[in-house]
Amino acid sequence: MSVHPLPSSLATDPVWQARVHLAAAHRLAVLDDLEEGIDNHFTVTVPGRDDRYLILPFGLHWSEARASDMIVFDESGATLEGEGVVELSAQCIHAPIHRITGARVVLHTHQNWAVTLNMLEDNRLLPASQTAAYFHGNVAYDDTYTGIADTLEEGERLAGLIGDKQVIFMKNHGVLVTGATVAQAYRRLYKLERVCRAQVLAMGTGRAIKVLSDEIVARVQSPRPHDRHPRAERERLYFEAMMRVLDNEMPGYAD
Repeated sequence: MSVHPLPSSLATDPVWQARVHLAAAHRLAVLDDLEEGIDNHFTVTVPGRDDRYLILPFGLHWSEARASDMIVFDESGATLEGEGVVELSAQCIHAPIHRITGARVVLHTHQNWAVTLNMLEDNRLLPASQTAAYFHGNVAYDDTYTGIADTLEEGERLAGLIGDKQVIFMKNHGVLVTGATVAQAYRRLYKLERVCRAQVLAMGTGRAIKVLSDEIVARVQSPRPHDRHPRAERERLYFEAMMRVLDNEMPGYAD
């Protein structure tokens, strides 16, 4: 199984790889119907730094994202490398979350099925399927929409709610996931949308939903010592497979 090739001169450069993966994530979000054109935001901490972040400059459609387009910004919102600017709410939400939680990757969207669930008074994600079980206990909830983020204090507030969890449901707003790698975070985002869709559809039947017991959830979440493909390996293989899909469907992201 081949791995998506990086330019030979940059193949071992972690910063370039982060740029390629971030561009790929934007284009995958278009294929997976998780995006809103030029809005919402994905960020990655620049490898080797803790205070600088990669982002697609505001105004580019996510289907246009290329590795070379990514700009570097800091918590003040200044563009330190590249051309373009960071959107204000991206600066205010993402930079504090990176700083406070230590997450290397932060992905925020208004994806349809997750937003649908977050429009409900009771928006809790139920462990009612195998995939949903992986999220159980790992979702934080922001139950008070405060309006469009325009101060760093809003990102700090959200970071406090996230704590050690990897997902936050933002009532009347959207969702945000974190991860150590783009592969890990994007796979979480994609699977989150699928479990939200399944729950909303199940709720729409009007019939009782069978929720998994705590014992079964624990079994699902427990590491499997004899698994040939540990979770980190699954994340890597998934993202490499999806980049091969992009090579056919939406090439150019690695430029």
